[in-house]
Amino acid sequence: MTSTNSAIASEEFPPSSRAIAAEHEHDEAGNSMFGFIVFLLSESIIFLSFFAGYILYKTTTPNWLPAGVEGLEIKEPAINTVVLVSSSFVIYIAERSLHRRSLWRFRLFWLLTMAMGSYFLYGQAVEWRSLAFGFTSGVFGGTFYLLTGFHGLHVFTGILLQAIMLIRSFIPGNYEGGQFGVEATSLFWHFVDVIWIILFILIYVWQ
Repeated sequence: MTSTNSAIASEEFPPSSRAIAAEHEHDEAGNSMFGFIVFLLSESIIFLSFFAGYILYKTTTPNWLPAGVEGLEIKEPAINTVVLVSSSFVIYIAERSLHRRSLWRFRLFWLLTMAMGSYFLYGQAVEWRSLAFGFTSGVFGGTFYLLTGFHGLHVFTGILLQAIMLIRSFIPGNYEGGQFGVEATSLFWHFVDVIWIILFILIYVWQ
């Protein structure tokens, strides 16, 4: 009798279309995030291959540094590193602000993250202009510009993604279907920062 009543009740009160849509959006967002994590893992493999190549060349190549170059200046890159790594904490604050529905606070810290990333790229450009060697200056020159340039491209991509998310935050009701774009962009930015810490240690600390 109870099972019959439950069946009748389920027929009289079927799941609302809004609940079904919300469940579908949740599954879709979960699948999208999983795919994005797989993408970051593939990017990690590329960077790890670069790291392994750098270590191999450095430990086996005689006269590793180009002629006339005694080492790299570490002060300015260290400042850029502090700025970039700190931006991970700033973007986290921005993301938490969005979770709490504080849009203006989110935009403020999100924009600050973009500014910090732009400062890092500017600092890298200044460093490149002041270097006494180029891309063709031996194995060191090639690997240095390849590693820092490839990472810089990722930083630039992250800033572009942040700009898109910032613009979309002004669209009414943009986050009613979830915050996947912001979460994925934030995760990408953390990835970029971790990669740079490894690069900084390999290139500037280990000289």
